[in-house]
Amino acid sequence: MIHFGTGGWRAVIGDEFTKSNIQLLAKAMVEKMKHEGVSDQVMVIGYDRRFLAKEAMQWMAEVFAAEGISSKLINRSCPTPLVMFYVQQKGLPYGMMVTASHNPALYNGVKVFTAGGRDADLEQTADIERFIGEVQEPVQAIPYEEGVSSGLIEEINPINEYLDSILDDINVTAIRNAGLKIALDPMYGVSETAIKTILITARCEVETIHGNHDTLFGRRMPAPNPEAMRELSNYVVQKECDLGIATDGDADRIGIIDNNGRYLSPNDILVLLYWYLVKYRGRKGPCVRNLCTTHILDRLAESFHETCYEVPVGFKWVSAKMDETGAIIGGESSGGMAIQGRIKGKDGVYAAALLTEMLAVTGRKMSEIYDEIQAECGSSFMAEHNYRFSEELKESFLKRIMEDKEVPPMPLGITDISYMDGCKIRFENGGWVSVRFSGTEPLLRVFCEMPTKDMAEQICAVYRDYLNLNQ
Repeated sequence: MIHFGTGGWRAVIGDEFTKSNIQLLAKAMVEKMKHEGVSDQVMVIGYDRRFLAKEAMQWMAEVFAAEGISSKLINRSCPTPLVMFYVQQKGLPYGMMVTASHNPALYNGVKVFTAGGRDADLEQTADIERFIGEVQEPVQAIPYEEGVSSGLIEEINPINEYLDSILDDINVTAIRNAGLKIALDPMYGVSETAIKTILITARCEVETIHGNHDTLFGRRMPAPNPEAMRELSNYVVQKECDLGIATDGDADRIGIIDNNGRYLSPNDILVLLYWYLVKYRGRKGPCVRNLCTTHILDRLAESFHETCYEVPVGFKWVSAKMDETGAIIGGESSGGMAIQGRIKGKDGVYAAALLTEMLAVTGRKMSEIYDEIQAECGSSFMAEHNYRFSEELKESFLKRIMEDKEVPPMPLGITDISYMDGCKIRFENGGWVSVRFSGTEPLLRVFCEMPTKDMAEQICAVYRDYLNLNQ
């Protein structure tokens, strides 16, 4: 029952996310490490603030200890990028993080990271699933306290190394001289300590909302989307902040509010950071985006005489393409982005620091920078709709979309159709629509980018009516 999607294994707590399945996954990792001859290496594991996350981390460590494999457990809830950073810096073959990222509160899960601190790719996750299928139950484990006393389980807190690496990378002096006021919304997740420490070290004034521990995430999905960030927007305006920053539950994704209270999407952030890296940090190189991310990035890359590469959804594809092409930035419309020279995956903490640096170095308001880029590259509007479906309907949708390649009658001329990941249709006016299955939830996702909001919603409605979807 353990299946890895685009963001690791995620399942409903008490349904498939159970102690037996968690330890089954740990045993599969044990066998994989033995098979690869790296069982003498350490496994590092972290956890976020979700229900049973800490316990799940300990349950896995009990299995590793029973097999004689040492594990280092981060002894407090932490950002996912911290675990990736530790894997990269210590040269470890693997790391694991107990999180369901931005999924609803009834979910939990596990992300696996491979050498270099990157998300496990399709080949790796398929290999893990194969080992899961070969595990003979019951899985052997030893009591947690026994593992600690034997030295096979060690609790660590490497947060300072991670934060110092970010402070060494950003222009702290410029930020100190800017006198910025930042509003932070961790969405009841794990980013507050990390981001607040960085910003206060740089002498920013920081005010936090939703910083307490709530496993229900305020009864909302811990995702930095417009609805969830409405309170942050109001706060920025009322308190006259220079910037509002929100991160998802495990702090690998980010959303921002500009000084006027305007929500800037992950698409906008990706464009802003690419613009800043080239124009102010003097970086040169292409960029990478997934197929559901704004094409404004393509136009910006073209203005720099660079290329924007398109990949399937899933950050493992982004990081792999960045390595292949030497891209200086890569990201997704869901809020994850990576910068060349940092970890090989999403890092909302570093992105927050870099956006703050951008305001300090340019000496301009976020709204002014955003409006300038729009004037240079044009504006567009993104519509996104998610539709739940039964298992029976999934087979029907798969056949219609991927096998029969059905395309609804469109009101615009079509230039290209891609089946790289679901179905993506490009139109003569430069817009596009994509329909694909979520890799983490039973959802059919429809994305559309058009010159106007009404056009984007119209094209989404065409697909909705054609497939008879119920939102």
